[in-house]
Amino acid sequence: MIMLKIKHFILIATLAKSSLSIAQDGKTILDKVDRNIFSSNRIVESSMTIHGRRASRTVTSKSWTEGSKKSFTEYLSPASEAGTKMLKLEGQLWIYTPSADRTIQISGHMLRQSVMGSDLSYEDMMDHRKLVDIYEVSLEKRDTLRGRDVFVLDLKAKVTDVAYFRQKMWVDVQMYVPLRQEMYAKSGELLKRTDMFDIKRIDNRWYPMLIIFKDMLKDGKGTEFRTISILFDSQIPNHIFTKASLR
Repeated sequence: MIMLKIKHFILIATLAKSSLSIAQDGKTILDKVDRNIFSSNRIVESSMTIHGRRASRTVTSKSWTEGSKKSFTEYLSPASEAGTKMLKLEGQLWIYTPSADRTIQISGHMLRQSVMGSDLSYEDMMDHRKLVDIYEVSLEKRDTLRGRDVFVLDLKAKVTDVAYFRQKMWVDVQMYVPLRQEMYAKSGELLKRTDMFDIKRIDNRWYPMLIIFKDMLKDGKGTEFRTISILFDSQIPNHIFTKASLR
């Protein structure tokens, strides 16, 4: 009887240690993902191709981001969108529209609205925090995706100000870059899916140059977000992140 209890205790301890090890491995993997994706600041030129029901259109832009609290984006083309600017400061977002020559603040439920008819919301474009800072993570299993070995991670929000309560992430085993992400509401409903392609080596990090966003609650073929050029950890003038820059 005593021997059975000892064996039972050893089994429980082993299982607990195994669960802890998986949790630690999940956090280590997510930290490596952050090292690839996150930077103290960045300058990006990009194109966003929005596939609608009848036609597709492409919008180009240049953006400057500093840490997780400051970002500025200027749209360059087409002519109908050129000159539109977005400024994020400390969780607040302002948009300047040249055609109306006015600046408006986007807040509350409006942050969930689509950006220029794309599959991205303002929330998607605003959150630049490290994943390890906003999610608890566990390693579910190893698997394959598009011929690549991947870790499958389960992420659950540990903060309240997050767009997606839960995420499922397929992370390349060698490059530590997400190849796919699924974003869920607290109810368990699948809200969005992203697939990453064209992984490039840039400044000792791996980075996806093409991301396909799909809003699972709307029709359409999704939105292709392509990075044309990107500079990490470059000095950005302070005046960029001011309301004066909107005009």
